[in-house]
Amino acid sequence: MFETGTNADNELHTDHSPTPKRSFITHLSMDECQAPGDGTRLLDTNDTCEGQRGSSHSEFLRQFMKTSGPPQIIAVCLLISLALGSTIGVVPAVVEDRYARLKHGYDGEASCLDIPKVDRPKECLFGNEDAQNSAAISGFIANALTFATSSLMGSISDERGRVGIMRIGIGLSLLAPLNLVLMQLYPNMDPFLYYASHAISGAVSWMAVALSAISDVMPPVWRAPSFGLVLAGFSMGFAVSPILAVFMSHLTISIFSLSILVIGFVFVSFYMPETLSSEAAQKARLNRVAEMRVIESEFDMWKYYAMRPINDLLILNRNTLFRLMSALAFFSGCVGSADLALFIYYVEENLGFNAKDIAVLFLMRGLSGIFVQTVILKPLNSVIGERRVIMFAFSVGALHNYLYGVATSKRMFFIASTIATMTSMSFPTISAIKANNVDEIEQGRIQGALYSLSSLASAIGPMLLRYIYHQTKDNALYGKGTMFVFGSGLYVIATFFACMLPEQKTNSKYSSNDSKKLRRLAGYGTLDL
Repeated sequence: MFETGTNADNELHTDHSPTPKRSFITHLSMDECQAPGDGTRLLDTNDTCEGQRGSSHSEFLRQFMKTSGPPQIIAVCLLISLALGSTIGVVPAVVEDRYARLKHGYDGEASCLDIPKVDRPKECLFGNEDAQNSAAISGFIANALTFATSSLMGSISDERGRVGIMRIGIGLSLLAPLNLVLMQLYPNMDPFLYYASHAISGAVSWMAVALSAISDVMPPVWRAPSFGLVLAGFSMGFAVSPILAVFMSHLTISIFSLSILVIGFVFVSFYMPETLSSEAAQKARLNRVAEMRVIESEFDMWKYYAMRPINDLLILNRNTLFRLMSALAFFSGCVGSADLALFIYYVEENLGFNAKDIAVLFLMRGLSGIFVQTVILKPLNSVIGERRVIMFAFSVGALHNYLYGVATSKRMFFIASTIATMTSMSFPTISAIKANNVDEIEQGRIQGALYSLSSLASAIGPMLLRYIYHQTKDNALYGKGTMFVFGSGLYVIATFFACMLPEQKTNSKYSSNDSKKLRRLAGYGTLDL
């Protein structure tokens, strides 16, 4: 029911269109040129695709910047990361102090985080615990909503376009910064509204749709580095933004963050080009109508729409590759989300990080992330292939999480956090493999489905590691850092699953060699096409 004219085993179909050149079409080749508006991907005997495969890094960057859509997505990522990164150290400080005052009776003039760690009253420590728990619960709900809706949003974007879904998602992301500003304007306002609005933003995830938009216009061999540039845009914003918090008050930087997000929303609403071709949208709608052919009553219609999110998720069970990719997304997502959600609270409480330390940390991580995504990823991907890039990234993930767990000084945590940026190569590489193994009309669906699974992992991860933290914080071996050591073990499991990925379907270089041989055979008449 879910096959849409594609073949999961790369079956070749003859192109019957009149053309003087000998050619063949494959739906799931990892290395092909795609004609605009055509649901299939054409491998011809000319040298067009060869030029793309052998292109230099500078040529890739020029083509990326000339293509309508990807540069605008990078701009949006930069704006949003600038907005979110500028308050990443503000939120724990504001919320911890607010919980300490409202729930635990703290009445000191100084904010909790302005007090040296050794002199910090127990009310502030209790407030920090409440803030971490609220962040974990909020993240759980947000990711649960993303799990339930992401594949559906991706499927809808395949039929209706990418920009509308992105506009809704970014619009929802305005609610949490708005409540952060209001919380500082009204001293008795409970942080619940901030965390509730953050949770609601998970209902529509714009990021998976943005990746689908890049897949619409970039050839398969350039998708991994293209997705890497998306992360580079985020890294640039996160590198610069925490520094602003050093020179601005909490309220000022919160208003700045909200203003930047409003600018991003306006930019997407009026200046983001639609990347989905009308032909691809029409094919996706026809495919959806074909799936509805068994509907005979109003009950069947309601049942279909109720089950549609689950049916869209079933693409993850299509073949062995997708099942392995799902395992990768789950285990790595558990740890990555926990690292992101909890490590700021952890370093503030246990290593005495202040706003300046956090700004320096994110500057180092941001610059390192930009270097990894723009300089290292594409050459490394060309040399060792996508499968080994993922194995390497997850191995580094295991290492840096272990270092997090045993770190006893700021310096050691800085080193581990910088190393951690190598792990980020896994995200664009996995996204590229997903995009390269489905047809044009399923780009949104597959990105959304695996993003749903990652969100489920992101919902479970912080809660799981918080449970490990509470059970082991008085342990004599690793103490409070045990949760990161546990996360290191999950990355080891993810590395094992990465080793099992089939090379033929994951590495675009491998597929490139196969397609070259097939074209030579076709040219000499050995292969009858």
